Amino acid sequence: MAHSAIAPRILCIGIPVRDLTFRVEAVPERGSKANATHLAEICGGNALNAAIAMARLGGRIAFAGPMGDALETSSGFILERMTAEGIETSHLVRVPGATTPVSAIIIDASGERTLTIYRDPALWRVKLSDADELLADCQAVLVESRCGAFCVDLCTEARRRGIPVIVGVDRAMALTDDLLTTASHLLFASEQVQETADINDDGEALKRLAELTPAFLAATRGPEGTIWLNEAGRLEETPAFPVEAVDTLGAGDVFHGAFTLRLAELGDLREALRFAAAAAALKCTRHGGGLAAPQRIEVEGLLRGT
Repeated sequence: MAHSAIAPRILCIGIPVRDLTFRVEAVPERGSKANATHLAEICGGNALNAAIAMARLGGRIAFAGPMGDALETSSGFILERMTAEGIETSHLVRVPGATTPVSAIIIDASGERTLTIYRDPALWRVKLSDADELLADCQAVLVESRCGAFCVDLCTEARRRGIPVIVGVDRAMALTDDLLTTASHLLFASEQVQETADINDDGEALKRLAELTPAFLAATRGPEGTIWLNEAGRLEETPAFPVEAVDTLGAGDVFHGAFTLRLAELGDLREALRFAAAAAALKCTRHGGGLAAPQRIEVEGLLRGT
């Protein structure tokens, strides 16, 4: 399970979020209330969770995207956590007058999460740094699917330079979305791939999307593993690692990050998918969203069966 002595540099593009997580026995019914057994304040957001995962797995991670106004408090909390994880933050852009996103997340006894989030529409007006600066010494780009409005040009330039662009999809994409064809790799969740293709079957949905994009296509299905299309257009499956899940928050993001890092290290899809499955499984065994992402030694241990 050796990896390069020189860690790959990965650029993550996304919108960081301040998460307030509440643990409950059961999600309260509409109009009722429930006492939480635990409260935690963590940083989150799809790309940031993935960035934390990659940093812990040995990558050199830079982050680009919008944050709230310099006087806004949530961004300070997030920047402190990113610095602690060793993530480069110089490419984050403050948006004057905007608010950094905040989410309220309820995690029930099974580990499933229910959440609501506020994202300021002003954040999508962000202008990223120059492509030469962002892509220098870059081995891969990982993008949140919602960020296409301000990063498609950068992703197009990355592909022109031969840099893979991995899109972590956590919501249905429009079939006209530029990221659908700009990406080299599209990692969906089961629900989102079915909604995007308008087909109620993961495999058939992937095949439908393969008619529209040359990108590698995969759909994660939690404990049922990952289904994906190989180079011959045939469906293959990568099994999940069986674990007792206590918190699924951020598991898909950890999968995306681990896949991206291992792909940048080896360029082998099967190995990257298996590595990602192990990282996501370990994350599910502990509370804390992306901040519960595992260390490299843990993932390698699980892969060895220890």
